[in-house]
Amino acid sequence: MKWLLLCLSCLMLLAATPAWADVSRDDAAAAAQRQTGGRVLSVDRSERDGRPVWRVKVVTEQGEVKVVFIDAASGRAI
Repeated sequence: MKWLLLCLSCLMLLAATPAWADVSRDDAAAAAQRQTGGRVLSVDRSERDGRPVWRVKVVTEQGEVKVVFIDAASGRAI
């Protein structure tokens, strides 16, 4: 019975893990850098349209500061 309770507890913890585990902060920074060709200034967790995203601020070679949103589940720019 204890084993079953332990397994059930583990499954509940796994189900409660956040979506942030899919795409790391470093992966999001790399995706934004590839898209813009710029230098990453900061990476923060955020939400956009109810979805978890990484908000990546970059400065381009022309000196423009841009914000790129990377989907935390897929790693794609949105």
